[in-house]
Amino acid sequence: MPHWKRKTRKLRGSRTHGYGRVGQHRKSGGRGGKGKAGGRDHFWIRTVKYEPNRFRRIGFKPPSRLERRTINTGELEGLARRVFGAEMGASSLQELDLTSLGYDKLLGKGDLKIPLKIKVSSYTPVAREKVASAGGEIVEP
Repeated sequence: MPHWKRKTRKLRGSRTHGYGRVGQHRKSGGRGGKGKAGGRDHFWIRTVKYEPNRFRRIGFKPPSRLERRTINTGELEGLARRVFGAEMGASSLQELDLTSLGYDKLLGKGDLKIPLKIKVSSYTPVAREKVASAGGEIVEP
């Protein structure tokens, strides 16, 4: 709290102004380090407030390491029931667009019993066989 009777005024005759040995209130140790020292620990509040992007990781991430969202053929029937609902009994081949639902690849684990026309960007050979054996087909977008 600021006030007009400051420590320097009160301790005019004192050599150290209440800071112990001569030199203890000098240099960078008294202020927590020089420059941006302590930005990750004791000056973290200042970093968050004034330099929020200081420790942000910026760089290149190879496309081969990006995670792909996959779905198995065994999960397609449940997904189709959620998407189509009561229309599942229709005689025409239902078209299921996995790309618009956020899936990148169709895998071949599990069985498919209903015929579906599936639109997906990539798939495995086993998945293609299982969809074909159920009477459906895979279409690339």
